[in-house]
Amino acid sequence: MSLISDTLTLQTACTRLSSHSYVTVDTEFMRETTFYPKLCLIQIASEDEDYLIDPLAVGLDLGPFFALMRDTRVVKVFHSGRQDLEILWILDRCIPNPCFDTQVAAMVAGYGDSVSYEQLAHDLAKAKIDKSSRFTDWSQRPLSEAQLVYARSDVTHLRAVYKALAATLADSGRAEWLVDEMAILTSPSTYELDPLDAWKRLRGRIRKPRELAILMELAAWREREARNRDVPRSRVLKDDAIMDIATSAPRSVEALSKLRSIPNGFERSRSGADIIAAVERALTIDPKSLPELERQDRKPYNPAAVELLKVLLRMTCDTEGVAAKIVATVDDLEAIAADDEADVPALRGWRRGLFGEKALALKNGHLALAFSSGKVVAVKR
Repeated sequence: MSLISDTLTLQTACTRLSSHSYVTVDTEFMRETTFYPKLCLIQIASEDEDYLIDPLAVGLDLGPFFALMRDTRVVKVFHSGRQDLEILWILDRCIPNPCFDTQVAAMVAGYGDSVSYEQLAHDLAKAKIDKSSRFTDWSQRPLSEAQLVYARSDVTHLRAVYKALAATLADSGRAEWLVDEMAILTSPSTYELDPLDAWKRLRGRIRKPRELAILMELAAWREREARNRDVPRSRVLKDDAIMDIATSAPRSVEALSKLRSIPNGFERSRSGADIIAAVERALTIDPKSLPELERQDRKPYNPAAVELLKVLLRMTCDTEGVAAKIVATVDDLEAIAADDEADVPALRGWRRGLFGEKALALKNGHLALAFSSGKVVAVKR
């Protein structure tokens, strides 16, 4: 089983693949020690052939592959493809279109919130995948026969998975349900994070505008540092350290050194000086220019109503055979509990017909939940 390692062979393969209505695609990459993923292998298959492409081969131009990914006549099929698409965007500002993600399709088809490829391959392709090569070093050359077999199976069995799920969605009239999710998956904004928005990735309790300003400055600095040095964000500064600095606002390296989350000696490095500079910049920001810490316009909601909506969501999704994760989030439920006109996905499009109308009826006393024959059921009032 050989790898494509020259541009002419790749061009020939991509020309053949472009004559098909769909191709299945997967990638193997490494990013444990880098900020940007290192693409190590590309797997691609059509209805009757498959190829393994070596992006590490000297002199190989991936242009024909990217052209195929942009070919709107060919559906590109991935399983849980967000990271695969992120790599293509980073390398060539390429977003495959049209795109079909079998994990999302499986959620719509009733396979739960995050069904694995192995499970789908077993159920829909009657295949058993040996996962022992999954976490091997894909940057090494030559790749072992076991690695090549595993890599190939990621796209060959995906053909049957795709056809089965596409047929199921067509038969059930749910193909359109994928549109919103695919729009997110194929939007450049999904993969292009502005360093000024990096603070939104962090979890922590920020109570004061000053703390928010420091958090924003520090997160932006770390994002730029990680990109420039091509190292994971945590190699620059860990999340808990950022939160500690945001709440304590150290204005000297001595004060920085007293924080338990800061490694010994870190305050004397160039990064220590950069952090103090970021804190100083943050303290000059006008609090009025900062994002609101909490949505002031959000109406209060009854927590008990949210719990009832959770039960209704689970009951509805179990009955309809669709994953709850794709229908409504907890934030959606809280917003509905607070406001009948909440601007949330659960009250728009197919989600409203499936769940949103029932949620409003339950909230407003026109629907009740009961327990009958071992199941939760909805009862009109």
